[in-house]
Amino acid sequence: MRTYTQLTQQQRYQIYILMKADHTQTEAAELIGVDKSTISRELRRNGGLRGYRPQQAHRFCLHRRSQKAKPRIESATWRLVEHLIREEWSPEQISGWLQSECHYSISIEWIYQYILTDKQSGGTLYKHLRCQKQRKKRYGIYSYRGQIPNQVSIDHRPAVVEYRSRYGDWELDTVIGKNHQQALVTLVERKSRLTLIIKVMRKTAANVSDAIIGLLSALKPWVHTLTADNGREFAQHSYIAKKLKAKFYFAHPYASWERGLNENTNGLIRQYFPKKHDFTAITDYQIDHVMDKLNNRPRKCLGFKTPNEVFFGIKPTVALAT
Repeated sequence: MRTYTQLTQQQRYQIYILMKADHTQTEAAELIGVDKSTISRELRRNGGLRGYRPQQAHRFCLHRRSQKAKPRIESATWRLVEHLIREEWSPEQISGWLQSECHYSISIEWIYQYILTDKQSGGTLYKHLRCQKQRKKRYGIYSYRGQIPNQVSIDHRPAVVEYRSRYGDWELDTVIGKNHQQALVTLVERKSRLTLIIKVMRKTAANVSDAIIGLLSALKPWVHTLTADNGREFAQHSYIAKKLKAKFYFAHPYASWERGLNENTNGLIRQYFPKKHDFTAITDYQIDHVMDKLNNRPRKCLGFKTPNEVFFGIKPTVALAT
């Protein structure tokens, strides 16, 4: 069985000569080595008012081919994609946001292929992709040293928190800098995924409690519960709860999945401030920049809306500022 291939200009000259010599279409097909339907289609589609002429026929074919070769995605759309990649949006976030907000259909795989092609040609788009390290499994006996007094277990936390049906349920943690010098206090709101970050000079209970109260005081009507791990920096939990008029709960030791949202967010923050990063050099401007990036990045779990859009109703104008 023959497979279809497009005719060359030389074959079109052969067709012209054979037709002039009064050969049938079947005979011409056998002599050229193509199916007879190819000859029939060629004469029908590429003939002109003066009959079949090879140069004109080849010109007609090239014109149709150029019309079909138009890219499905316009260059302006790819420029927008590049802009969003440089804003550290993931391909999944870009694909979902374009579909939701702009009604553009670009698959995640196409975006990854675009980034790969850019990398192979010497581009730098790939450097804006997030890279998550493989988690290490813990072995050995868990230690319960230095437990914080008056802790309230996550077991007593209201069930409504699990459903993410309201605003105001926060997860807390700290991110440590190089040589354990200085730290970032990170807070994430469970429903909107809104992220707040602040730096403390030392990871003491007093510094951390002041940082948390400072970040959430303006949002006090939207602070119902706070959930943290068992770090000693949260020893002043009762003071924090009283100041914010909220309930404070502690996850079980070594049960990071009970604060999975906060753990995942810390991984995103580590993209900007890696483990060996010197936190003494981090400025407030850099921290605000990271918060702006994370809160203006669409999330699949939010229907490709951004945390700022869900919590404050602020659209991601950065996506349109190309």
